[in-house]
Amino acid sequence: MSTHDATAAPPAVGSENYLNCSHGFRSWFFTLDHKRIGVMYLASILSFFLLGGILALLIRTELLTPTRTLMSADDYNKVFTLHGAIMIFLFIIPGIPAALGNFVLPLMLGAKDVALPRLNLASYHLYLIGALIAVLSIVQGGVDAGWTFYAPYSTTTNTAVVTLTFGVFVLGFSSVFTGLNFIVTMHKMRPAGMGWFDMPLMLWALYATSIIQVLATPILGITMVLLIVERVMGIGIFDPALGGDPVLYQHFFWFYSHPAVYIMILPAMGIISEVVSVFSRKHIFGYRAIAYSSIAIAAFSFLVWGHHMFTSGQSELMNMIFSALTFSVSIPSAVKMFNWLSTMYKGSIRFDTPMIYALSFMFLFGIGGLTGLFLGSLATDIHLHDTYFVVAHFHYVMFGGTVIAFLAGLHYWWPKMFGRMYDEKWGRISAIIISVGFNITFFTQFVMGSQGMPRRYYAYVDKFEPYHVISSFGSYLMAAGFFMTAWYLVKSLYRGRPAPANPWGGAAMEWQAASPPVLHNFTEEPVVGDPYDYSNQDYDPAIGGYVLRKPEVSDR
Repeated sequence: MSTHDATAAPPAVGSENYLNCSHGFRSWFFTLDHKRIGVMYLASILSFFLLGGILALLIRTELLTPTRTLMSADDYNKVFTLHGAIMIFLFIIPGIPAALGNFVLPLMLGAKDVALPRLNLASYHLYLIGALIAVLSIVQGGVDAGWTFYAPYSTTTNTAVVTLTFGVFVLGFSSVFTGLNFIVTMHKMRPAGMGWFDMPLMLWALYATSIIQVLATPILGITMVLLIVERVMGIGIFDPALGGDPVLYQHFFWFYSHPAVYIMILPAMGIISEVVSVFSRKHIFGYRAIAYSSIAIAAFSFLVWGHHMFTSGQSELMNMIFSALTFSVSIPSAVKMFNWLSTMYKGSIRFDTPMIYALSFMFLFGIGGLTGLFLGSLATDIHLHDTYFVVAHFHYVMFGGTVIAFLAGLHYWWPKMFGRMYDEKWGRISAIIISVGFNITFFTQFVMGSQGMPRRYYAYVDKFEPYHVISSFGSYLMAAGFFMTAWYLVKSLYRGRPAPANPWGGAAMEWQAASPPVLHNFTEEPVVGDPYDYSNQDYDPAIGGYVLRKPEVSDR
């Protein structure tokens, strides 16, 4: 069934790249090659991103007016539930680790593949199965309980909650398998001469992410099973009418879902560490501090879930503890931010598309982090809880953070993945359009949220209409930027100039492979070195990329 044995000897120099070695459907769908699995993940998550984005545009169009615009209140509830579930579980959580991480992790280690290639394939197949089950809920009439599936409403509504939550349950196995695979790969497949503190920071980010995936995801799976059991068998676990406790559901859900925020953001931070250093032509500042901060964020992520329940009636003491821990988790994030800024200081910065997205990330994530302080403070959270201020904060962190960093990584590794260069001019234009559109869409929501506009509402009072109109206009502008991005990336596959092995001047080992890589990644043994040392490279205009500097020949 598989196309290659991950333990086989490397092919000879000049072998075909992984894209061309076999074209059949079975050769892709049952492959053990991490690069093909990464590309299949990429195609899948981008498809669901398109679906989730269309649902988002429907939401913003409906909210153009204070009353009905194009759908009923019941349909609106179903649309925003599916938008949230698709974006979180089918796009953002698997986006960077499963798609980009699957492709670049072995290359960054100088390895032929991940440690457990069959488990890697199984994780992708489980992702597809879970995604199809979740999307099946649309055919069954949709779900109106919100993507958090809060009890007791989710246990009593007559919509397809069981189907959607079972899909999420299956998706959890995919996430755990990916995390296990990455942990084993980094422990067992680092080459001779590469210690833990010789790894690129992207790998540290993926390692911290994998720890969270393995430890936190089973909690979500158990919670989904308990919800299904209550609906099917009528057992009182969360429904107070049956003797259950709805706040218990919130504790279970957020014990996973707040660590899940860092499943989304930690790999994004790893991408930014790579991009900022390469496009500043400077060694990353504070390497060990950034590496340790990734592990610190993973540890803190398990201790802050209670800040979602400041208004749920938990004790004042617990509220104070969770508030203090929430403020504390900002410290390792700030370490990364200041070290990126220090890396850029006096650097030779190139404003190519990946760097524009990296700068956008730093600005947007900075706003997302700072506005989180208002929600972590007990006094201000009482006023802002369940308003559009929370919606804006969430999107500045998740979209302005994870999605913008995903776009930075996608453009950064696109030449390596497909062997073609995209149009840099259109890349820069679309990056600016997306960033501007995003700020118009969501910064407006901070204002109306602080004035009391509640989230999830289908109808609203007239005074908020101008804000919603501005926000919807921003969403249309952002959508135009995304369609522009899709246009020039797809066009590059057919008309883009061939990519050199190292178009950006990166020093990590993935840039020692051909673009695109051969089936087993490297045609010769890669050289282990400092992944942020750019002193031995020269730009070669003939190939449009960087090459290792030739040693000087002595006259004697």
